[in-house]
Amino acid sequence: MTKYLDLSIKEINNKLKNKEIKPIDLVLECFERIENCKEYNTFITLNKEEAINIAKELENIEVDNILFGIPIAIKDNIVTKDLKTTCGSKILSNFVPVYDSTVVEKLKEKHMIIVGKLNMDEFAMGSSNETSYYGPVLNSHDKTRVSGGSSGGSAVSVALNIVPFSLGSDTGGSIRQPSAFNGVVGLKPTYGRVSRYGLVAFGSSLDQIGPISRNVYENALLLNAIAGKDEKDLTSSVTNEDFTRFIGEDIKGMKIAVPKFYMSDVINSEIRNRINEVINFLTKKGVTIDYVDVKNIEYSVPLYQIIALAEASSNLARFDGVRYGYLTDKEYKNVDDMYKFTRQEGFGDEVKRRLMIGSYVLSGKNAKTYYYKALRIRKSISDSFESLFKKYDLIIGPTTTDYAYKLGEGQNDAVKSFTDDLLTIPVNMAGLPGMSIPVGINDNKTIGLQIIGNKFEEAKMYKLASFIENNFGGESC
Repeated sequence: MTKYLDLSIKEINNKLKNKEIKPIDLVLECFERIENCKEYNTFITLNKEEAINIAKELENIEVDNILFGIPIAIKDNIVTKDLKTTCGSKILSNFVPVYDSTVVEKLKEKHMIIVGKLNMDEFAMGSSNETSYYGPVLNSHDKTRVSGGSSGGSAVSVALNIVPFSLGSDTGGSIRQPSAFNGVVGLKPTYGRVSRYGLVAFGSSLDQIGPISRNVYENALLLNAIAGKDEKDLTSSVTNEDFTRFIGEDIKGMKIAVPKFYMSDVINSEIRNRINEVINFLTKKGVTIDYVDVKNIEYSVPLYQIIALAEASSNLARFDGVRYGYLTDKEYKNVDDMYKFTRQEGFGDEVKRRLMIGSYVLSGKNAKTYYYKALRIRKSISDSFESLFKKYDLIIGPTTTDYAYKLGEGQNDAVKSFTDDLLTIPVNMAGLPGMSIPVGINDNKTIGLQIIGNKFEEAKMYKLASFIENNFGGESC
């Protein structure tokens, strides 16, 4: 087997420019790797025939950008024209979209090659990738452990070097947590940095598409490609910057905050010790680091349970068997029975639980009792972060409270999928950018460090992330 995909993106790009290799070489190697790693269950749908055809067409086009001809895989809740998009659910097992999401259009403009759709927790509801109708994705370092979720397939496909890049989505940690569990770089951009048009919605005020990659520089390259204003998404923002521009600069003089909540006894002591090693190293390099309080951050998980599930109950109401997707085989006497049977058979247990809670939260007086009160506390958390960023450049801490756990360990605990995201949810609540980078591995269990930036300051995050990566990435603890 060739090993072109083991090269850096710069090296691959140079070989393509010099005609040493062709895009078809990369695509065929990619599908060979997919076949060799089938037991990890990373893909739901492959795009082999079209990917090969596109690769051959690109032989007649001049290489015009650094991502030209590079294979990429897409989380299966991001719609792709004429390529099945299931959201990891039975209810969309036969759904083939008639349009591309904006991010997919942008990738195609760069002549990237989509090789398939990646496995995920059903409708992005879960943190272990065990709620998928298509079975769990296995951890890239230990097949007895969870991959994390909901973007498990996205993280594992990059960690196994099947593809150099993938796209995931993050509503409460779904890019960062599996990235931490598999030792890759994952970014949840600022809310509005990347268009959500064509992302099947979970929690509309929280959802964000983001890049997963092998290293920090390549992550910034992919964000360059997908960020920007989109008239089809009114929450999107104008982007006219190169996110790689600060990478390699000196970090001396930076001011960084560490929330005390992120270093409490709830965090696995080995993970906490590793983060402390990074903190001590940064201090020696001239970085000022202070431990701080973030008002109401301890309420982030219950806030998420209220806000995200309320929004999900509204967003998933469209899946009824009438317009598209799965329709029950049972005989029904009226439309209510058709809805009931279709959803009963089409949705998994975790999705049903969340939809019932969300519907309850929005019912009658409950909206004022729960939902609107949650929004006020959410604003308080956001204000607290905003106040911190007047004094500090960035915030750091662990990405997860613990290592990736054994498959099946949390399936009987309906609360675990929320508490897994204890340290990532606050970022979504405040609409901030958050990134997980690998800072160590202990007995095949990887550790992620989370970097949080002020809104639209991803370039500053990449600067620190690259410095840490050069000194801690891939090291054993």
